[in-house]
Amino acid sequence: MMSLPVNSLRIDKVDVFVFRAPIDVPVRTSFGEMLDRPAVFVRVTDTDGAIGWGEVWCNFPACGAEHRARLVESVLRPLLQGSRFTGPVDAYTQLSQRTAVLAIQSGEPGPIAQAIAGVDLALWDLCARRAGQPLWRYLGGQSGQVGVYASGINPDQSQGTVAACQQDGYTAFKLKIGFGAERDLSNLAGIRRFIGNDMQLMADANQAWAVSEACDMVRNLGEFQLSWLEEPLRADRPVDEWQMLAATCSMPLAAGENVIGEPAFLEMVNHGPVSVVQPDIAKWGGISGCWPVIQAILAQGKRYCPHYLGAGVGLLASGHLLAAVGGTGLLEIDSNPNPLRSALAGPLCTIVNGMTDLGETPGIGVPADLDRQVSPHLISR
Repeated sequence: MMSLPVNSLRIDKVDVFVFRAPIDVPVRTSFGEMLDRPAVFVRVTDTDGAIGWGEVWCNFPACGAEHRARLVESVLRPLLQGSRFTGPVDAYTQLSQRTAVLAIQSGEPGPIAQAIAGVDLALWDLCARRAGQPLWRYLGGQSGQVGVYASGINPDQSQGTVAACQQDGYTAFKLKIGFGAERDLSNLAGIRRFIGNDMQLMADANQAWAVSEACDMVRNLGEFQLSWLEEPLRADRPVDEWQMLAATCSMPLAAGENVIGEPAFLEMVNHGPVSVVQPDIAKWGGISGCWPVIQAILAQGKRYCPHYLGAGVGLLASGHLLAAVGGTGLLEIDSNPNPLRSALAGPLCTIVNGMTDLGETPGIGVPADLDRQVSPHLISR
């Protein structure tokens, strides 16, 4: 298994920034809507002056961004400032261990894991910047090029969204479904006719169905040649339900964005029928926690396709990690407008024939004064 580099740390300061970008059209899923685009950015400064940026997942609920920021400030900052670590993995391990009981007592294992993940991403960016290397190379990658796909395609005017993404250089597209069979099938049929059979099409149900509904639905999906069907079942459903669905399903199943913890991921990878595994590094694990999971995914011959639907910092970190580990995975890039993504994503805004190049800028490539680069009117606190 590829090993992660070690680079000692002594944390001087941890800063947290909450931003919200207004949008005209809500981002729709089968379980709810996003009425604006939030982001929680974490900046970690070492005593030698090196800095790094990370991002904490905060899409839901609507008040989630401010809550996660408070967790970083009140729970993690006191554990980090003034502390020494042998590297990001050591910091991640200690933070996870020292908050384990709190997570149980508070009933918030998810939000606390998300806050730790954002800190971990900042530490890896810091180490790569200090080494003068892009993060993908610092992690041992051979190339900064990654394949991408356009995601978050809403059920309204889906074909128009696909057409716009195709003009931008995308050759793979993921539609949100779970809005009723008639609507879902009509949208899939229209997109497949529009893009032809040579481009990739995926569908994301966002945990919309019970196993009986999913089994009925997949019988109608075969004609669309889907590269994968994502989260047709709730993430907490037992493996036998996933196996039952897989027995009736002609396309690969995908999941992982709502899985927490290495044991749960390894159970999915080693014993489940999911063949496209999608951890979200800003939601659980960061790079330190997800690294052994990704190695297990690749060792089992499955695809690692990172989930991501946030702002530019986490998206860039996801791209660098994908480039570092290699494989046939694709990077998810949200098709919905988000100034906090497009203003910061740099090279990921340039897609040519379904590929992008992360370049040679040290770290993940965001400016050191990122907080000043984001328009002040987007700052909520």
